[in-house]
Amino acid sequence: MLYYANEQTDGSLSGEAVRQGLMEAFERLGARKKVLAVPPDITRLHSQAGAITKIAADHYGESLTDILPAIGTHRPMTAGEIGRMYPGLPAGRFRVHDWRGGIVTLGEVPGDFVREVSEGKVDYCWPAQVDRLLVEGGYDLILSIGQVVPHEVTGMANYNKNILVGTGGAEGINKSHFLGAVYGMERMMGRADTPVRRVLNYAAERFLRDYPIVYVLTVVDGCCENGPVLRGLFVGDDEECFRRAAALSLKVNFTMLEAPLQKAVVYLDPEEYKSTWLGNKSIYRTRMAMADGGELIVLAPGLAEFGEDAEIDRLIRKYGYVGTERVLELVRDNEDLRANLSAAAHLIHGSSEGRFRVTYCPGGGLSRGEIESAGLAYGDLTEMMKQYNPETLKDGFGTVGGESIYFISNPGLGLWAFRERF
Repeated sequence: MLYYANEQTDGSLSGEAVRQGLMEAFERLGARKKVLAVPPDITRLHSQAGAITKIAADHYGESLTDILPAIGTHRPMTAGEIGRMYPGLPAGRFRVHDWRGGIVTLGEVPGDFVREVSEGKVDYCWPAQVDRLLVEGGYDLILSIGQVVPHEVTGMANYNKNILVGTGGAEGINKSHFLGAVYGMERMMGRADTPVRRVLNYAAERFLRDYPIVYVLTVVDGCCENGPVLRGLFVGDDEECFRRAAALSLKVNFTMLEAPLQKAVVYLDPEEYKSTWLGNKSIYRTRMAMADGGELIVLAPGLAEFGEDAEIDRLIRKYGYVGTERVLELVRDNEDLRANLSAAAHLIHGSSEGRFRVTYCPGGGLSRGEIESAGLAYGDLTEMMKQYNPETLKDGFGTVGGESIYFISNPGLGLWAFRERF
């Protein structure tokens, strides 16, 4: 059921409009005794989840007992990140998702189904796993809060992904990421109906139906002159809520270009992007826009590591971003990579497949040798920031020193493609 929907293709939703919309939805839901909020972590800083979670907490009061950031395999939020993204919310209500040991398997999507939707790319079963808190917490309302935006694994982010991956376990996360990678990002990004989404829908219809989950979905336009603006808010407990949000996201988050980009410059906010695990959004959100032989320059002042997790970091350092065919060979030949398919998927996501050059410009956290050993080109951050100053550049086409470039201030807020590649 869709409890509330407000979309503004050209305009934006004010803070008061969001509050009123949520109040309307909450009134339709009726009184609740124990509420869990499942919002995103700092990697979705601009999702508006902070304000939405605060409004929910104000409305439900002491009944909103727990806040579980849907971190997937990301590192837990720090106290500073919680304070920045969720100001005014009691720190004692925040819980940490343990994606290795704190999960419950609700059921299994059959291998035959996974094989069918993947067109034979993979043939394994998929476990529907969620955080133990959802199962044992005794909630009569679970608010799944997050942003719908083009995504490399599911095609469009959020909806039941927030629960089944964001609060999922290692096996489910690994297998979903690998399914999306081997099926092909270019066949998925910006699409609401994908093999991974079909697997998630299968699991949700069969294993989540007894849980009181209501989705609060936002659509944010990140390419506005004065910063990101909220274009849509959708509250509901079924697929209509997601499809309405996905349709709007395709309109406002997808930039279609008439010619491929010879040079693109992407800036990674140091508060959001501290690893290539996240920072490689700069690669896969632009890969359909980049020209063969072009260059993607990634300004990454906060970059300190490759993986959010120690084992994933080790695997990235060991194997590097070497392209799809080589990664598939490595998976076949190496047990450590077979045991961590999300890392294998990430190695595919982070490769340009040799089509264009990726020049990473890190802060002091990673050296030239470390960057180059992972299969990336290295650029000096200080020099590149002088040449391509993110404080003066505007999103889109521009000219720097007589050279035409395309600037993106936050790759996590959109998808870019050359028309003939989509």
